[in-house]
Amino acid sequence: MSESADSRKKTLNFNVGVLGHVDSGKTSLARSLSSTASTAAFDKNPQSRERGITLDLGFSSFTVELPDHLRDSEGQKQYDNLQFTLVDCPGHASLIRTIIGGAQIIDLMMLVVDVVKGVQTQTAECLLIGELTCPRMVVVLNKIDLLPPNKRQSAIEKMTKRLHKTLENTRFKECPVIAVAAKPGGPEAPDTEEPQAVPELIELLKKQTYLPQRDPKGDLLMAVDHCFSIRGQGTVMTGTILQGSLAINDTVEIPALKVTKKIKSVQMFRRPVSGAMQGDRVGVCVTQFDPKLLERGVVCTPGSLRTLYAALISVRKIGYFKGSLSTRAKFHITVGHETVMARVTFFGLPPLGASEPPSVTNQPPSKPCPLDTPFTFEREYFHQDEYVIAQGEASPGCDPEQWALLEFERPVTCPLLCLVIGSKLDTDIHANACRLAFQGRLLQGFEDKGYAESALPRLRIYKTKHKEGQLERVTDDYTVIGRNLFKKETNLQLFIGLKVTLSTGETGVIEGGFGQSGKFKIRVQEGLCPETKQLLSSTSKKKGKGGSKGGAANEEEPKTDSQPVSIHLHFKRYVFDPHKKMVQS
Repeated sequence: MSESADSRKKTLNFNVGVLGHVDSGKTSLARSLSSTASTAAFDKNPQSRERGITLDLGFSSFTVELPDHLRDSEGQKQYDNLQFTLVDCPGHASLIRTIIGGAQIIDLMMLVVDVVKGVQTQTAECLLIGELTCPRMVVVLNKIDLLPPNKRQSAIEKMTKRLHKTLENTRFKECPVIAVAAKPGGPEAPDTEEPQAVPELIELLKKQTYLPQRDPKGDLLMAVDHCFSIRGQGTVMTGTILQGSLAINDTVEIPALKVTKKIKSVQMFRRPVSGAMQGDRVGVCVTQFDPKLLERGVVCTPGSLRTLYAALISVRKIGYFKGSLSTRAKFHITVGHETVMARVTFFGLPPLGASEPPSVTNQPPSKPCPLDTPFTFEREYFHQDEYVIAQGEASPGCDPEQWALLEFERPVTCPLLCLVIGSKLDTDIHANACRLAFQGRLLQGFEDKGYAESALPRLRIYKTKHKEGQLERVTDDYTVIGRNLFKKETNLQLFIGLKVTLSTGETGVIEGGFGQSGKFKIRVQEGLCPETKQLLSSTSKKKGKGGSKGGAANEEEPKTDSQPVSIHLHFKRYVFDPHKKMVQS
Protein backbone atom coordinates (compact mmCIF):
# COMPACT_ATOMS: atom_id res chain seq x y z
CA MET A 1 0.00 0.00 0.00
CA SER A 2 2.87 2.39 0.79
CA GLU A 3 4.30 1.65 -2.65
CA SER A 4 1.06 2.60 -4.44
CA ALA A 5 0.77 5.73 -2.29
CA ASP A 6 4.35 6.56 -3.20
CA SER A 7 3.78 6.03 -6.94
CA ARG A 8 0.66 8.17 -6.77
CA LYS A 9 2.63 10.93 -5.06
CA LYS A 10 5.18 11.11 -7.88
CA THR A 11 2.71 11.84 -10.68
CA LEU A 12 1.22 15.31 -11.17
CA ASN A 13 -2.11 15.08 -13.02
CA PHE A 14 -2.88 17.99 -15.37
CA ASN A 15 -6.30 18.13 -17.09
CA VAL A 16 -6.36 19.42 -20.67
CA GLY A 17 -9.75 20.07 -22.25
CA VAL A 18 -9.83 19.37 -25.99
CA LEU A 19 -12.57 21.61 -27.38
CA GLY A 20 -13.57 22.77 -30.84
CA HIS A 21 -16.12 22.65 -33.65
CA VAL A 22 -17.60 19.29 -34.72
CA ASP A 23 -15.26 17.59 -37.22
CA SER A 24 -12.22 19.71 -36.33
CA GLY A 25 -10.34 16.48 -35.49
CA LYS A 26 -10.33 16.65 -31.69
CA THR A 27 -10.62 12.90 -31.11
CA SER A 28 -7.90 12.10 -33.68
CA LEU A 29 -5.67 14.61 -31.93
CA ALA A 30 -6.37 13.11 -28.49
CA ARG A 31 -5.66 9.65 -29.91
CA SER A 32 -2.38 10.73 -31.47
CA LEU A 33 -1.28 12.31 -28.17
CA SER A 34 -2.30 9.47 -25.88
CA SER A 35 -0.41 6.39 -24.93
CA THR A 36 -2.77 5.18 -22.20
CA ALA A 37 -6.48 5.25 -22.86
CA SER A 38 -8.75 5.10 -19.85
CA THR A 39 -12.07 3.27 -19.73
CA ALA A 40 -14.00 6.26 -21.06
CA ALA A 41 -11.55 7.16 -23.82
CA PHE A 42 -12.36 7.66 -27.48
CA ASP A 43 -16.06 7.38 -27.30
CA LYS A 44 -17.35 3.85 -26.91
CA ASN A 45 -20.82 5.09 -27.91
CA PRO A 46 -21.91 3.04 -31.01
CA GLN A 47 -23.93 5.99 -32.31
CA SER A 48 -20.83 8.17 -32.36
CA ARG A 49 -18.71 5.44 -33.94
CA GLU A 50 -21.22 5.31 -36.80
CA ARG A 51 -21.32 9.07 -37.23
CA GLY A 52 -17.65 9.67 -36.54
CA ILE A 53 -18.34 12.32 -33.89
CA THR A 54 -17.89 12.36 -30.14
CA LEU A 55 -21.06 12.20 -28.07
CA ASP A 56 -19.63 12.19 -24.57
CA LEU A 57 -16.62 13.38 -22.64
CA GLY A 58 -13.76 11.07 -23.60
CA PHE A 59 -10.79 10.70 -21.28
CA SER A 60 -7.29 9.46 -22.08
CA SER A 61 -3.81 10.17 -20.79
CA PHE A 62 -0.11 10.17 -21.48
CA THR A 63 2.81 10.64 -19.12
CA VAL A 64 5.95 12.70 -19.73
CA GLU A 65 8.95 13.66 -17.66
CA LEU A 66 8.25 16.54 -15.29
CA PRO A 67 9.33 19.80 -17.03
CA ASP A 68 12.13 21.75 -15.29
CA HIS A 69 9.95 24.76 -14.48
CA LEU A 70 7.70 22.51 -12.35
CA ARG A 71 10.58 20.59 -10.78
CA ASP A 72 12.25 23.84 -9.72
CA SER A 73 9.14 25.16 -8.00
CA GLU A 74 9.82 25.63 -4.32
CA GLY A 75 8.58 22.79 -2.18
CA GLN A 76 7.37 20.74 -5.18
CA LYS A 77 10.06 18.06 -5.20
CA GLN A 78 7.44 15.35 -4.64
CA TYR A 79 6.53 14.99 -8.35
CA ASP A 80 8.84 13.31 -10.82
CA ASN A 81 6.56 12.92 -13.82
CA LEU A 82 3.62 14.69 -15.36
CA GLN A 83 0.45 13.00 -16.53
CA PHE A 84 -1.67 14.85 -19.07
CA THR A 85 -5.33 13.81 -18.84
CA LEU A 86 -7.09 14.76 -22.06
CA VAL A 87 -10.79 15.57 -21.70
CA ASP A 88 -12.16 15.24 -25.23
CA CYS A 89 -15.31 17.39 -25.26
CA PRO A 90 -17.97 16.95 -27.96
CA GLY A 91 -18.11 19.64 -30.62
CA HIS A 92 -21.64 19.07 -31.89
CA ALA A 93 -23.77 22.11 -31.11
CA SER A 94 -26.57 20.29 -29.31
CA LEU A 95 -24.04 18.77 -26.88
CA ILE A 96 -22.98 22.05 -25.34
CA ARG A 97 -24.32 21.02 -21.92
CA THR A 98 -21.79 18.16 -21.89
CA ILE A 99 -18.96 20.57 -22.73
CA ILE A 100 -19.92 22.88 -19.86
CA GLY A 101 -19.86 19.89 -17.52
CA GLY A 102 -16.36 19.01 -18.73
CA ALA A 103 -14.99 22.54 -18.78
CA GLN A 104 -15.21 22.87 -15.02
CA ILE A 105 -12.49 20.28 -14.46
CA ILE A 106 -9.80 21.49 -16.87
CA ASP A 107 -6.53 23.28 -16.12
CA LEU A 108 -5.64 24.15 -19.72
CA MET A 109 -7.79 24.34 -22.82
CA MET A 110 -6.69 23.09 -26.21
CA LEU A 111 -8.93 24.75 -28.82
CA VAL A 112 -8.84 22.74 -32.04
CA VAL A 113 -9.53 24.73 -35.21
CA ASP A 114 -9.87 23.26 -38.71
CA VAL A 115 -7.21 25.25 -40.60
CA VAL A 116 -9.34 25.22 -43.76
CA LYS A 117 -12.62 26.41 -42.16
CA GLY A 118 -11.32 28.69 -39.39
CA VAL A 119 -13.43 29.83 -36.41
CA GLN A 120 -17.06 28.64 -36.59
CA THR A 121 -20.04 29.30 -34.28
CA GLN A 122 -19.33 26.38 -31.96
CA THR A 123 -15.60 27.25 -31.90
CA ALA A 124 -16.62 30.66 -30.53
CA GLU A 125 -18.91 29.03 -27.94
CA CYS A 126 -16.07 26.73 -26.84
CA LEU A 127 -13.85 29.80 -26.50
CA LEU A 128 -16.48 31.45 -24.28
CA ILE A 129 -16.76 28.38 -22.06
CA GLY A 130 -12.97 28.40 -21.78
CA GLU A 131 -13.01 32.05 -20.75
CA LEU A 132 -15.49 31.27 -17.97
CA THR A 133 -13.77 28.17 -16.68
CA CYS A 134 -10.04 27.96 -17.31
CA PRO A 135 -6.98 30.21 -17.12
CA ARG A 136 -4.85 29.14 -20.11
CA MET A 137 -5.29 28.05 -23.71
CA VAL A 138 -3.34 26.66 -26.66
CA VAL A 139 -4.84 26.89 -30.18
CA VAL A 140 -4.17 23.91 -32.44
CA LEU A 141 -4.63 24.47 -36.16
CA ASN A 142 -5.43 20.96 -37.35
CA LYS A 143 -5.61 19.29 -40.80
CA ILE A 144 -2.65 21.15 -42.34
CA ASP A 145 -2.23 18.11 -44.63
CA LEU A 146 -5.32 19.39 -46.53
CA LEU A 147 -3.46 22.56 -47.61
CA PRO A 148 -1.46 22.43 -50.87
CA PRO A 149 2.26 22.14 -49.89
CA ASN A 150 3.30 25.26 -51.85
CA LYS A 151 0.67 27.46 -50.07
CA ARG A 152 0.74 25.73 -46.67
CA GLN A 153 3.04 28.10 -44.78
CA SER A 154 1.31 31.31 -45.95
CA ALA A 155 -2.18 29.84 -45.18
CA ILE A 156 -1.03 28.88 -41.65
CA GLU A 157 0.40 32.36 -41.05
CA LYS A 158 -2.76 34.02 -42.32
CA MET A 159 -5.00 31.88 -40.08
CA THR A 160 -2.70 32.45 -37.07
CA LYS A 161 -2.92 36.21 -37.57
CA ARG A 162 -6.72 36.01 -37.86
CA LEU A 163 -6.95 33.98 -34.65
CA HIS A 164 -4.79 36.43 -32.72
CA LYS A 165 -7.14 39.20 -33.89
CA THR A 166 -10.17 37.17 -32.66
CA LEU A 167 -8.53 36.57 -29.28
CA GLU A 168 -7.19 40.08 -28.61
CA ASN A 169 -10.15 41.09 -26.41
CA THR A 170 -10.27 37.81 -24.47
CA ARG A 171 -8.24 36.55 -21.52
CA PHE A 172 -6.31 34.40 -24.04
CA LYS A 173 -4.74 37.21 -26.06
CA GLU A 174 -1.30 36.25 -27.42
CA CYS A 175 -1.86 32.60 -26.53
CA PRO A 176 0.33 30.15 -28.52
CA VAL A 177 -0.93 28.82 -31.87
CA ILE A 178 0.56 25.62 -33.35
CA ALA A 179 -0.20 23.86 -36.66
CA VAL A 180 -0.51 20.05 -36.83
CA ALA A 181 -1.99 17.19 -38.81
CA ALA A 182 -3.35 14.75 -36.21
CA LYS A 183 -4.59 12.21 -38.78
CA PRO A 184 -3.12 12.91 -42.23
CA GLY A 185 -5.44 11.72 -44.97
CA GLY A 186 -8.54 11.93 -42.72
CA PRO A 187 -10.36 9.32 -40.58
CA GLU A 188 -10.37 6.69 -43.39
CA ALA A 189 -6.58 6.85 -44.01
CA PRO A 190 -4.44 3.91 -42.87
CA ASP A 191 -2.73 4.31 -39.49
CA THR A 192 0.69 4.02 -41.15
CA GLU A 193 0.51 7.77 -41.90
CA GLU A 194 2.52 9.52 -39.19
CA PRO A 195 0.86 12.51 -37.47
CA GLN A 196 2.64 15.80 -38.22
CA ALA A 197 4.04 18.16 -35.52
CA VAL A 198 2.56 16.19 -32.58
CA PRO A 199 5.94 15.94 -30.71
CA GLU A 200 6.20 19.76 -31.00
CA LEU A 201 2.67 20.08 -29.59
CA ILE A 202 3.64 17.89 -26.60
CA GLU A 203 6.64 20.16 -25.94
CA LEU A 204 4.38 23.23 -26.16
CA LEU A 205 1.88 21.65 -23.72
CA LYS A 206 4.73 20.92 -21.28
CA LYS A 207 5.80 24.59 -21.44
CA GLN A 208 2.22 25.72 -20.70
CA THR A 209 1.78 23.60 -17.57
CA TYR A 210 1.71 25.09 -14.09
CA LEU A 211 1.09 23.68 -10.62
CA PRO A 212 -2.72 23.74 -10.33
CA GLN A 213 -4.20 24.57 -6.95
CA ARG A 214 -4.89 21.14 -5.50
CA ASP A 215 -6.43 21.00 -2.06
CA PRO A 216 -7.22 17.65 -0.40
CA LYS A 217 -9.21 19.38 2.36
CA GLY A 218 -12.95 19.94 2.48
CA ASP A 219 -15.88 17.86 1.30
CA LEU A 220 -15.38 15.43 -1.55
CA LEU A 221 -16.99 16.31 -4.89
CA MET A 222 -16.32 14.00 -7.82
CA ALA A 223 -17.77 14.40 -11.30
CA VAL A 224 -18.66 10.93 -12.58
CA ASP A 225 -18.80 10.49 -16.35
CA HIS A 226 -18.89 6.70 -16.68
CA CYS A 227 -20.29 3.79 -14.68
CA PHE A 228 -19.90 0.06 -15.45
CA SER A 229 -19.74 -3.27 -13.63
CA ILE A 230 -16.86 -5.74 -13.44
CA ARG A 231 -17.99 -9.29 -12.71
CA GLY A 232 -16.89 -10.50 -9.29
CA GLN A 233 -15.65 -7.08 -8.20
CA GLY A 234 -18.50 -4.56 -8.21
CA THR A 235 -19.40 -1.34 -9.97
CA VAL A 236 -16.73 1.14 -11.08
CA MET A 237 -17.48 4.86 -11.29
CA THR A 238 -14.86 6.82 -13.22
CA GLY A 239 -14.52 10.56 -12.98
CA THR A 240 -12.46 13.53 -11.87
CA ILE A 241 -12.22 14.81 -8.30
CA LEU A 242 -13.34 18.46 -8.34
CA GLN A 243 -12.66 19.08 -4.65
CA GLY A 244 -11.50 17.27 -1.52
CA SER A 245 -10.06 13.74 -1.52
CA LEU A 246 -11.11 10.10 -1.16
CA ALA A 247 -9.55 6.88 0.12
CA ILE A 248 -10.33 3.16 0.35
CA ASN A 249 -13.04 2.46 2.98
CA ASP A 250 -14.46 6.01 2.77
CA THR A 251 -18.24 6.26 2.57
CA VAL A 252 -19.53 8.38 -0.32
CA GLU A 253 -23.01 9.57 -1.26
CA ILE A 254 -24.67 9.48 -4.67
CA PRO A 255 -26.99 12.42 -3.93
CA ALA A 256 -29.20 12.06 -7.01
CA LEU A 257 -30.23 8.60 -5.76
CA LYS A 258 -29.98 9.36 -2.01
CA VAL A 259 -27.76 6.29 -1.44
CA THR A 260 -24.38 5.88 0.30
CA LYS A 261 -21.67 3.33 -0.61
CA LYS A 262 -18.31 2.27 0.80
CA ILE A 263 -15.22 2.53 -1.48
CA LYS A 264 -13.65 -0.94 -1.94
CA SER A 265 -10.75 0.03 -4.23
CA VAL A 266 -9.37 2.97 -6.22
CA GLN A 267 -7.43 3.05 -9.50
CA MET A 268 -5.75 5.84 -11.46
CA PHE A 269 -5.38 4.81 -15.11
CA ARG A 270 -5.44 1.09 -14.29
CA ARG A 271 -2.96 1.45 -11.42
CA PRO A 272 -4.22 0.63 -7.90
CA VAL A 273 -3.80 3.50 -5.41
CA SER A 274 -4.91 3.91 -1.79
CA GLY A 275 -6.50 7.33 -2.36
CA ALA A 276 -6.72 10.38 -4.61
CA MET A 277 -7.29 14.12 -4.33
CA GLN A 278 -8.62 17.20 -6.18
CA GLY A 279 -7.63 17.20 -9.86
CA ASP A 280 -7.05 13.44 -10.03
CA ARG A 281 -8.83 11.23 -12.54
CA VAL A 282 -9.89 7.98 -10.84
CA GLY A 283 -11.94 4.81 -11.01
CA VAL A 284 -13.72 4.03 -7.74
CA CYS A 285 -15.11 0.55 -7.07
CA VAL A 286 -18.22 0.05 -4.89
CA THR A 287 -20.39 -3.04 -4.39
CA GLN A 288 -24.11 -3.74 -4.73
CA PHE A 289 -24.81 -0.82 -7.02
CA ASP A 290 -26.51 -1.03 -10.42
CA PRO A 291 -24.38 0.96 -12.92
CA LYS A 292 -27.46 1.72 -15.04
CA LEU A 293 -28.68 4.06 -12.29
CA LEU A 294 -25.82 6.52 -12.80
CA GLU A 295 -24.35 7.23 -16.22
CA ARG A 296 -23.12 10.72 -15.28
CA GLY A 297 -23.50 12.79 -12.16
CA VAL A 298 -21.72 13.52 -8.92
CA VAL A 299 -20.48 11.63 -5.89
CA CYS A 300 -19.75 13.48 -2.65
CA THR A 301 -19.14 13.39 1.09
CA PRO A 302 -22.50 12.30 2.61
CA GLY A 303 -24.76 15.30 3.26
CA SER A 304 -22.47 17.87 1.59
CA LEU A 305 -24.51 18.57 -1.56
CA ARG A 306 -27.87 20.25 -1.75
CA THR A 307 -30.86 19.37 -3.91
CA LEU A 308 -32.40 22.68 -4.92
CA TYR A 309 -35.82 23.66 -6.26
CA ALA A 310 -34.75 27.28 -6.81
CA ALA A 311 -31.63 29.40 -6.39
CA LEU A 312 -30.32 32.95 -6.26
CA ILE A 313 -27.31 33.76 -8.42
CA SER A 314 -25.11 36.74 -9.26
CA VAL A 315 -25.54 37.37 -12.99
CA ARG A 316 -23.57 38.82 -15.92
CA LYS A 317 -24.76 38.83 -19.52
CA ILE A 318 -22.42 37.23 -22.03
CA GLY A 319 -21.52 39.99 -24.47
CA TYR A 320 -21.89 37.89 -27.63
CA PHE A 321 -25.48 36.91 -26.85
CA LYS A 322 -27.72 38.96 -29.12
CA GLY A 323 -31.14 38.53 -27.50
CA SER A 324 -32.49 40.34 -24.45
CA LEU A 325 -32.65 38.62 -21.07
CA SER A 326 -36.25 38.98 -19.95
CA THR A 327 -37.79 38.26 -16.57
CA ARG A 328 -40.14 35.25 -16.64
CA ALA A 329 -38.35 33.86 -19.71
CA LYS A 330 -37.08 30.27 -19.57
CA PHE A 331 -33.43 29.37 -20.08
CA HIS A 332 -31.40 26.17 -20.04
CA ILE A 333 -29.42 26.41 -16.80
CA THR A 334 -26.21 24.39 -16.52
CA VAL A 335 -25.20 24.03 -12.89
CA GLY A 336 -22.79 21.41 -11.57
CA HIS A 337 -23.20 18.54 -14.03
CA GLU A 338 -26.85 19.09 -14.81
CA THR A 339 -28.71 21.15 -17.38
CA VAL A 340 -32.32 21.95 -16.56
CA MET A 341 -34.92 24.50 -17.68
CA ALA A 342 -35.61 27.34 -15.26
CA ARG A 343 -37.72 30.49 -15.17
CA VAL A 344 -35.61 33.56 -14.43
CA THR A 345 -36.44 36.78 -12.51
CA PHE A 346 -33.84 39.57 -12.74
CA PHE A 347 -33.31 42.16 -9.99
CA GLY A 348 -30.78 44.81 -9.02
CA LEU A 349 -29.95 47.51 -6.50
CA PRO A 350 -32.64 50.21 -6.05
CA PRO A 351 -32.06 53.20 -8.34
CA LEU A 352 -30.87 56.34 -6.61
CA GLY A 353 -33.98 58.38 -5.81
CA ALA A 354 -35.78 57.20 -8.92
CA SER A 355 -38.62 54.86 -9.73
CA GLU A 356 -37.10 53.93 -13.10
CA PRO A 357 -34.90 50.85 -13.52
CA PRO A 358 -31.21 51.71 -13.13
CA SER A 359 -29.03 52.45 -16.13
CA VAL A 360 -25.39 53.18 -15.66
CA THR A 361 -24.12 56.22 -17.50
CA ASN A 362 -21.54 57.53 -15.08
CA GLN A 363 -19.26 54.48 -15.24
CA PRO A 364 -15.98 55.32 -17.04
CA PRO A 365 -15.40 52.79 -19.84
CA SER A 366 -11.95 51.75 -18.62
CA LYS A 367 -12.99 51.03 -15.05
CA PRO A 368 -13.81 47.37 -14.38
CA CYS A 369 -17.00 46.60 -12.50
CA PRO A 370 -16.22 44.22 -9.66
CA LEU A 371 -19.11 42.16 -8.36
CA ASP A 372 -18.46 43.33 -4.84
CA THR A 373 -21.90 43.94 -3.32
CA PRO A 374 -22.60 40.75 -1.39
CA PHE A 375 -26.14 39.42 -1.63
CA THR A 376 -28.12 39.66 1.62
CA PHE A 377 -31.79 39.17 2.53
CA GLU A 378 -31.60 42.33 4.66
CA ARG A 379 -31.35 44.65 1.63
CA GLU A 380 -34.15 45.79 -0.68
CA TYR A 381 -33.83 45.08 -4.40
CA PHE A 382 -35.50 46.52 -7.48
CA HIS A 383 -37.50 44.21 -9.75
CA GLN A 384 -36.37 44.39 -13.41
CA ASP A 385 -38.39 43.40 -16.45
CA GLU A 386 -35.08 42.46 -18.05
CA TYR A 387 -31.34 42.44 -17.45
CA VAL A 388 -30.01 46.02 -17.55
CA ILE A 389 -27.11 46.82 -19.86
CA ALA A 390 -24.78 49.74 -19.13
CA GLN A 391 -25.58 52.82 -21.23
CA GLY A 392 -22.99 54.80 -23.18
CA GLU A 393 -19.56 53.58 -24.16
CA ALA A 394 -19.06 51.27 -21.18
CA SER A 395 -17.18 48.13 -22.06
CA PRO A 396 -18.99 44.75 -22.05
CA GLY A 397 -19.22 43.23 -18.60
CA CYS A 398 -19.41 46.69 -17.03
CA ASP A 399 -23.15 46.43 -16.48
CA PRO A 400 -24.62 47.45 -13.12
CA GLU A 401 -24.60 44.76 -10.50
CA GLN A 402 -27.50 42.34 -10.83
CA TRP A 403 -28.87 39.07 -9.51
CA ALA A 404 -31.42 36.52 -10.66
CA LEU A 405 -33.86 34.09 -9.09
CA LEU A 406 -33.89 30.73 -10.90
CA GLU A 407 -36.94 28.51 -10.46
CA PHE A 408 -36.04 25.03 -11.75
CA GLU A 409 -38.49 22.79 -13.61
CA ARG A 410 -37.01 19.83 -11.74
CA PRO A 411 -34.72 19.86 -8.69
CA VAL A 412 -30.93 19.99 -9.26
CA THR A 413 -28.10 18.71 -7.07
CA CYS A 414 -25.05 20.94 -6.86
CA PRO A 415 -22.56 22.66 -4.53
CA LEU A 416 -23.02 26.30 -3.52
CA LEU A 417 -20.86 28.98 -5.21
CA CYS A 418 -20.58 26.79 -8.31
CA LEU A 419 -20.56 28.26 -11.80
CA VAL A 420 -23.97 28.74 -13.43
CA ILE A 421 -24.42 29.22 -17.18
CA GLY A 422 -27.74 30.19 -18.79
CA SER A 423 -28.21 29.31 -22.47
CA LYS A 424 -30.83 29.21 -25.17
CA LEU A 425 -30.04 25.71 -26.42
CA ASP A 426 -33.28 25.59 -28.42
CA THR A 427 -31.90 28.24 -30.83
CA ASP A 428 -31.33 26.88 -34.34
CA ILE A 429 -27.91 25.19 -34.19
CA HIS A 430 -27.15 26.30 -37.76
CA ALA A 431 -27.79 29.96 -37.00
CA ASN A 432 -24.60 31.95 -36.66
CA ALA A 433 -25.46 33.06 -33.11
CA CYS A 434 -24.05 32.52 -29.65
CA ARG A 435 -26.45 30.52 -27.49
CA LEU A 436 -24.71 31.17 -24.16
CA ALA A 437 -26.72 34.00 -22.59
CA PHE A 438 -25.44 34.69 -19.07
CA GLN A 439 -23.12 33.39 -16.38
CA GLY A 440 -23.03 33.68 -12.61
CA ARG A 441 -22.32 32.04 -9.27
CA LEU A 442 -24.83 30.18 -7.14
CA LEU A 443 -25.20 32.22 -3.92
CA GLN A 444 -28.25 30.78 -2.16
CA GLY A 445 -30.26 27.64 -2.75
CA PHE A 446 -33.81 26.73 -1.70
CA GLU A 447 -34.14 23.07 -0.69
CA ASP A 448 -37.80 23.25 0.33
CA LYS A 449 -40.27 22.24 -2.39
CA GLY A 450 -42.62 24.90 -0.97
CA TYR A 451 -39.93 27.63 -1.22
CA ALA A 452 -42.44 30.09 -2.75
CA GLU A 453 -44.29 30.24 0.60
CA SER A 454 -41.45 29.44 3.03
CA ALA A 455 -38.46 31.37 1.64
CA LEU A 456 -39.35 33.84 -1.11
CA PRO A 457 -41.25 36.29 1.16
CA ARG A 458 -37.84 36.99 2.78
CA LEU A 459 -36.62 38.22 -0.61
CA ARG A 460 -37.47 41.93 -0.65
CA ILE A 461 -37.73 42.65 -4.36
CA TYR A 462 -40.14 45.46 -5.08
CA LYS A 463 -41.87 47.12 -8.01
CA THR A 464 -42.84 50.78 -7.93
CA LYS A 465 -46.43 51.66 -8.84
CA HIS A 466 -48.03 54.94 -9.82
CA LYS A 467 -51.77 55.61 -10.09
CA GLU A 468 -53.36 58.84 -11.24
CA GLY A 469 -56.92 60.11 -10.69
CA GLN A 470 -58.78 63.44 -10.69
CA LEU A 471 -60.08 65.64 -7.92
CA GLU A 472 -63.86 65.93 -8.27
CA ARG A 473 -64.91 68.44 -5.62
CA VAL A 474 -64.21 70.03 -2.27
CA THR A 475 -66.29 69.10 0.79
CA ASP A 476 -64.58 71.53 3.17
CA ASP A 477 -61.18 73.16 3.64
CA TYR A 478 -59.66 69.85 4.70
CA THR A 479 -61.60 67.27 2.70
CA VAL A 480 -61.87 66.59 -1.04
CA ILE A 481 -63.49 63.86 -3.11
CA GLY A 482 -61.47 62.11 -5.84
CA ARG A 483 -62.36 59.78 -8.74
CA ASN A 484 -60.77 57.56 -11.45
CA LEU A 485 -57.97 56.33 -9.18
CA PHE A 486 -59.61 52.98 -8.51
CA LYS A 487 -61.95 50.63 -10.31
CA LYS A 488 -65.45 50.18 -8.94
CA GLU A 489 -64.57 46.66 -7.72
CA THR A 490 -61.26 47.63 -6.02
CA ASN A 491 -61.06 46.85 -2.31
CA LEU A 492 -60.50 50.40 -1.01
CA GLN A 493 -59.72 49.11 2.49
CA LEU A 494 -56.22 48.20 1.22
CA PHE A 495 -55.51 51.84 0.33
CA ILE A 496 -56.79 53.60 3.47
CA GLY A 497 -54.00 55.61 5.10
CA LEU A 498 -51.85 55.90 1.96
CA LYS A 499 -50.48 59.33 1.07
CA VAL A 500 -51.46 61.07 -2.16
CA THR A 501 -50.21 64.29 -3.78
CA LEU A 502 -52.38 66.82 -5.63
CA SER A 503 -51.03 68.43 -8.79
CA THR A 504 -51.46 71.77 -6.99
CA GLY A 505 -48.85 70.68 -4.39
CA GLU A 506 -50.86 69.64 -1.31
CA THR A 507 -50.47 66.18 0.24
CA GLY A 508 -53.32 64.23 1.75
CA VAL A 509 -54.27 60.80 3.06
CA ILE A 510 -56.95 58.45 1.68
CA GLU A 511 -59.67 58.24 4.36
CA GLY A 512 -62.09 55.82 2.72
CA GLY A 513 -64.60 55.27 -0.04
CA PHE A 514 -67.34 57.70 -1.06
CA GLY A 515 -70.46 56.13 -2.54
CA GLN A 516 -70.46 52.95 -4.62
CA SER A 517 -68.64 54.01 -7.79
CA GLY A 518 -64.98 53.85 -6.71
CA LYS A 519 -64.86 57.50 -5.56
CA PHE A 520 -62.91 58.20 -2.38
CA LYS A 521 -62.38 60.79 0.32
CA ILE A 522 -59.00 62.51 0.96
CA ARG A 523 -58.08 64.33 4.15
CA VAL A 524 -55.64 67.23 3.54
CA GLN A 525 -54.06 67.80 6.97
CA GLU A 526 -52.55 71.19 6.20
CA GLY A 527 -55.73 72.44 4.52
CA LEU A 528 -56.22 73.47 0.89
CA CYS A 529 -54.41 76.53 -0.53
CA PRO A 530 -56.65 79.49 -1.49
CA GLU A 531 -55.64 79.04 -5.16
CA THR A 532 -56.76 75.42 -5.13
CA LYS A 533 -60.12 76.36 -3.53
CA GLN A 534 -60.59 79.06 -6.18
CA LEU A 535 -59.83 76.57 -8.93
CA LEU A 536 -62.14 73.94 -7.50
CA SER A 537 -65.04 76.25 -6.75
CA SER A 538 -64.99 77.37 -10.39
CA THR A 539 -65.04 73.72 -11.45
CA SER A 540 -68.11 72.98 -9.36
CA LYS A 541 -69.77 76.22 -10.59
CA LYS A 542 -69.23 75.00 -14.13
CA LYS A 543 -70.88 71.67 -13.27
CA GLY A 544 -73.77 73.39 -11.57
CA LYS A 545 -74.59 75.73 -14.48
CA GLY A 546 -73.72 73.78 -17.54
CA GLY A 547 -74.82 70.46 -16.15
CA SER A 548 -72.58 67.51 -16.20
CA LYS A 549 -74.26 66.06 -19.28
CA GLY A 550 -72.13 68.11 -21.64
CA GLY A 551 -74.26 71.29 -21.54
CA ALA A 552 -72.78 74.68 -22.57
CA ALA A 553 -69.92 75.82 -20.39
CA ASN A 554 -70.34 78.85 -18.13
CA GLU A 555 -69.04 81.93 -19.97
CA GLU A 556 -67.44 83.25 -16.76
CA GLU A 557 -65.40 80.04 -16.45
CA PRO A 558 -61.73 80.89 -15.80
CA LYS A 559 -59.16 79.48 -18.26
CA THR A 560 -57.39 77.52 -15.48
CA ASP A 561 -60.28 75.09 -15.42
CA SER A 562 -58.98 73.45 -18.59
CA GLN A 563 -56.36 71.88 -16.30
CA PRO A 564 -58.27 69.74 -13.77
CA VAL A 565 -56.46 68.93 -10.53
CA SER A 566 -54.93 65.46 -10.65
CA ILE A 567 -54.24 63.10 -7.74
CA HIS A 568 -51.03 61.04 -7.67
CA LEU A 569 -50.55 57.88 -5.64
CA HIS A 570 -47.02 56.38 -5.49
CA PHE A 571 -46.28 53.16 -3.62
CA LYS A 572 -44.20 50.03 -3.87
CA ARG A 573 -45.24 46.45 -3.69
CA TYR A 574 -42.99 43.51 -2.80
CA VAL A 575 -43.17 40.89 -5.53
CA PHE A 576 -43.12 37.92 -3.12
CA ASP A 577 -45.21 39.40 -0.30
CA PRO A 578 -48.07 36.92 0.26
CA HIS A 579 -50.30 39.74 1.61
CA LYS A 580 -49.66 42.00 -1.42
CA LYS A 581 -49.34 44.99 0.92
CA MET A 582 -48.63 48.45 -0.46
CA VAL A 583 -45.72 50.31 1.12
CA GLN A 584 -44.82 53.98 1.00
CA SER A 585 -41.40 55.18 2.12
